[in-house]
Amino acid sequence: MSLRRSAYLALLVLGLLSALSAFYVAQLRFNYNFNDFYPAGDPDLDYYQGYTKRFGNDNDYLLLGLEAPKGRTVFDADFLGRVDSLTRLARGQRHVVAITSPTTLANPVVEGFGVFNLPYLHPAAYRADPAQRARDSTLIYRTPGLVGNVFSPDARAVALVIQTTADLKKPPGDSLLAVLRGGLKRYGFPESSYHLAGRAVAQSVFVDRLQRELIVFMSLSVLLVTGLLWFTFRTWWGVALPLVVVLGAILWGLGVMGACGVRIDLMTALLPVMMFVVGTSDTVHIITRYVAELGYGASKKDALRVTIKESGFGSALSAVTTSLGFFTLMTSSIRPIYNFGLFTGIAVLLAFVLSFTLLPALLTLLKKPQLRVARTQGHSWDGVLSRLFRQVLARRRLIFTVSGLVVAGSIGLATRVHINSALLDDLSKNDPVRLDFAFFEKQFAGVRPFELELKPAPGRTVYDLAVLRETARIEDYLRGPYGLRFAASPVTLVKSVRKALHGGGLEAYRLPADSAELRGLQSKLRLFRKKPEFRALALPDGRAGRLTGRMADVGSIRADALNAGLRQFLRTRIDSTVLRTRLTGSSNLIDKNNENLTLNMITGMSIDILMVTLIVLALFKSFKMTIIVLIPNLVPILIVAGVMGLAGVNMKVSTSIIFTIAFGIAVDDTIHFISKLRLTLAHETSVFRAVRHTYLLAGKAVIVTSLILVGGFSTLLFSSFDGTFYVGFLIGLTLVFGVVAELTLLPLLILYFYKRKPVIEQVLN
Repeated sequence: MSLRRSAYLALLVLGLLSALSAFYVAQLRFNYNFNDFYPAGDPDLDYYQGYTKRFGNDNDYLLLGLEAPKGRTVFDADFLGRVDSLTRLARGQRHVVAITSPTTLANPVVEGFGVFNLPYLHPAAYRADPAQRARDSTLIYRTPGLVGNVFSPDARAVALVIQTTADLKKPPGDSLLAVLRGGLKRYGFPESSYHLAGRAVAQSVFVDRLQRELIVFMSLSVLLVTGLLWFTFRTWWGVALPLVVVLGAILWGLGVMGACGVRIDLMTALLPVMMFVVGTSDTVHIITRYVAELGYGASKKDALRVTIKESGFGSALSAVTTSLGFFTLMTSSIRPIYNFGLFTGIAVLLAFVLSFTLLPALLTLLKKPQLRVARTQGHSWDGVLSRLFRQVLARRRLIFTVSGLVVAGSIGLATRVHINSALLDDLSKNDPVRLDFAFFEKQFAGVRPFELELKPAPGRTVYDLAVLRETARIEDYLRGPYGLRFAASPVTLVKSVRKALHGGGLEAYRLPADSAELRGLQSKLRLFRKKPEFRALALPDGRAGRLTGRMADVGSIRADALNAGLRQFLRTRIDSTVLRTRLTGSSNLIDKNNENLTLNMITGMSIDILMVTLIVLALFKSFKMTIIVLIPNLVPILIVAGVMGLAGVNMKVSTSIIFTIAFGIAVDDTIHFISKLRLTLAHETSVFRAVRHTYLLAGKAVIVTSLILVGGFSTLLFSSFDGTFYVGFLIGLTLVFGVVAELTLLPLLILYFYKRKPVIEQVLN
């Protein structure tokens, strides 16, 4: 079979596979599921899932904060009328289970065999009887559980707590938000006067931004890579062919995702951008070598044969190391990171396959490029790279000294990097969504949920007096040293029933004095057990209960310290023969991710380093060469860790992937360099000549691919997500330092330690 027929057959097969991939890409959907960021396989996750079956999710709610008009308080009759209209609108929506609103709050009173609910607010009477407003406000601000939950301390804002159906997805969530925003506009609430927070809000914003930013990143990447390719090769095919190969790799990678039923989330949205910059590397090395051979006067067939022979091995090794950098992310227990590592790693390998099937096929079918003059003395970059090489040799002591000082300083600064995360870490501090969440932390209880399961000892229920007293002791601690701003538990239920039995007076809002009084309340408790708030806080048989609350999003470091203090309090101050407890909840699970971040990063880096070590040992049979190769790739990692410490960037879910990805990508050029060096050593008598020849041969590709990589990752700087921004900035920075180390430290280390020192002295003299 002729070479051209083989090329046509390859294009046919690749075209069919691309069509199949396109079919599965069409099945892809965007998704942001808060639950996906829980640590998969963790026993606490299994426990929480059982807990939600008993009591429901702790994040199935929507907060709507409403500020009173300027110069007025929330007890303004007109304001409360509009709040009530909005409450009625929200209550009638399909996915709203229950709603707590200032206009629906009532003080229950038990008389005879019935329960009467007396409203806290009487706005219709305020104009005729101004004293009623004062009486209502006084009662509300004396009643526990209302201020900070529904009313702000300064009486300038109220909050509607809207309980939604479990695991509300984006389409119905968006519909609910649209109805609420329409109602807000209809009832005269300007945008500056209301604030929305909760799972549905975060889900809607994240998915919409993912879609928009994916288009922006891809567009910027195409423009940037196209410009750099044109600057490098100055031919249409030198631009078009790499783009075709990379877009094919992206199509195949996303097709595999679609075939596996995986959706595009905050992490996998980076796959196309990653592939666009990473996948270009092999094509640049191939075309650079191909053009160089043509420049030396070789025929198209011979140039292609030499290119594939000399670039294939190095490209295969670099594809393995780069993909491994992504595959090591599969050690993470966080599903979005796991999926990102898996499918990006697969896409890198697919890019390698296309680089050595599709690209050669296209080069075969294209006519031989007409170069101006066949060069016999080397290509146009030789002069620049030769001068750079001599400057590196001449300033070797300065390079070693500066490198040592920078590394030492970076290690010191890296110790300042902390593992810390918050619920909305990926949004900048000035983001409107984050500002809305901050509003609820300032004016109300906050948005961070707290969950503690109450498990009475065998033979007891949550309504036993001893259990209630222990629960109350826990509540006091949580409201005090722990910082919980709102709490509810079976204690709340019993106190409320006792108050209802005593005419609704606030002085009766306390636990019964003894077991005899408690027994008198037992029959009345049954009157309230059908209420949603009762079902949410205790099982029907009373064998388990729930202490729930909200607080400020203090961050995982502070939360870990608070939880450690809480556990100490529970161990030493709570009688475990009466009541046992277990901390759970979505916030607790998110915090647990931090425990695994360092271990996952170390595991990933260790696997990467082990693989590079095995590759170098296989190529050179030398442990010394292994150290030589690792140093210029680990130095940039240390420097970037120092930059993180200097800039105060915390280690969190989104930034924990930086080091393994950066190392896997940065080592790519090193693998190309040493694989070419190995081939050159086979016909060069001097190590110096071999290093110099490799430097001139690989230098252009190293610089061009690094520019493309840095430029591609720099597009992520336009992201509105802090995590994505730092991925682009820090990986780009790593690659900048990496190419500097590649062109300075690597050749010096090879010449110093792979061969005797006098080799350099002879050349310089």
